[in-house]
Amino acid sequence: MRRRARSAKLGLLAVVFPLGMYFADVYEARSEDPSRALLVRLMQSLGATTIVFVLVYAAMPALIVGRGVFALAVGFILGLVPLWRTAFDGAVDRIAPGERMLFLGTRPAAVALACELKERQRDMGVEVGGFVEAESSHVRTFVQSPGIVGTVDELPAIVQRLRVDRVVVSLEDARGRLPMNDLLDLKLEGVRFDHLASVYEEFTGRIAVENLRPSWMVFSGGFRKTRALMVAKRLIDVLASAAGLILGAPLLVAVAAAIRWTSAGPVFYHQTRVGERGRPFGLHKFRTMRIDAEAATGPVFASEQDPRVTPIGNFLRRTRLDELPQLWNILRGEMSLVGPRPERPEFVKDLTDEIPFYGQRHVVKPGLTGWAQVRYAYAATVADTMEKLQYDLFYIKNLSMLLDLLIIFSTVKTVLRREGSR
Repeated sequence: MRRRARSAKLGLLAVVFPLGMYFADVYEARSEDPSRALLVRLMQSLGATTIVFVLVYAAMPALIVGRGVFALAVGFILGLVPLWRTAFDGAVDRIAPGERMLFLGTRPAAVALACELKERQRDMGVEVGGFVEAESSHVRTFVQSPGIVGTVDELPAIVQRLRVDRVVVSLEDARGRLPMNDLLDLKLEGVRFDHLASVYEEFTGRIAVENLRPSWMVFSGGFRKTRALMVAKRLIDVLASAAGLILGAPLLVAVAAAIRWTSAGPVFYHQTRVGERGRPFGLHKFRTMRIDAEAATGPVFASEQDPRVTPIGNFLRRTRLDELPQLWNILRGEMSLVGPRPERPEFVKDLTDEIPFYGQRHVVKPGLTGWAQVRYAYAATVADTMEKLQYDLFYIKNLSMLLDLLIIFSTVKTVLRREGSR
């Protein structure tokens, strides 16, 4: 019995402390001032975990550990985490990049990826050797450091000189422009060749839709929706939405009362959205705007400091409480816990015409949260929507219960930190 109680106490410590550090972004990549930022994040995590322990111990006194044990755990975190991070950073600085990459072509997506890899070189272990173009007149043109270093005909010599491990093909049209015999020789010598879309997905967690060919989507891995996966996903949706509606009923009533007392109009807001396979459905939310919000403008994206939002509505949006009625949509099978966010038909029609592959996001059920929601801020323009589409396509391609779990954890952190809402 004592052993079981001791295991429960230690298990609580082993779970709460890492979760506190996760929600405080202790595990995130280094900032410009790593030592100070890490200390601030550690203090934030310890403050939050202390509050959690106080609440847990008040409810279950049997789990209380001695003050010496708690102090020892705090001491280990404050001492060993910065020490480990310093040692790790020092080791990374002394180790050569694990991979040298060369870009064949200078499409905007390739330049953007190279820039991101350069900024995060220490974290990703990748060094960008430069760009190769088809035309000799482009050589030594500045695109993004280190610029264009040669032409396609010089590729074997460039690969040898720069000791390139991987060549990323990003030419607008590679057919008939590549020296295939030279590329085959390089391949046989161990140089790796990849399509830009595959490398972009690997390092960014999204799929670049710019100049993306349907053939890449057809022949690449992923995009598998097995029956077992979809049944498991639906089962979790039903259980989670039912539990949320039952356990959250007091909160739902409190929010409804706050809306009724602070602004004129109905408590709920019902809006048509586009769901799976393009089918429209009625999405339910707590009302956060004035009842005449779109009387003069028609359907428009929300903006920063939107004047149409009521005071209580601003709070509901920041905390995401306005989304709680969508648990009913999930229970009915119109939505899922995780998936691309559903959009209004008025926007879908225009966005499908303007953005390639936008219609493909409707092959799965829309979600209460999604990969795009936790990785990108609110979409208020067509450019923002294209960015979010890249994350949505990545989610659809790599759909799994593990990815859903990661998104749910990230959503909780996003809500607690009040990020990305509008």
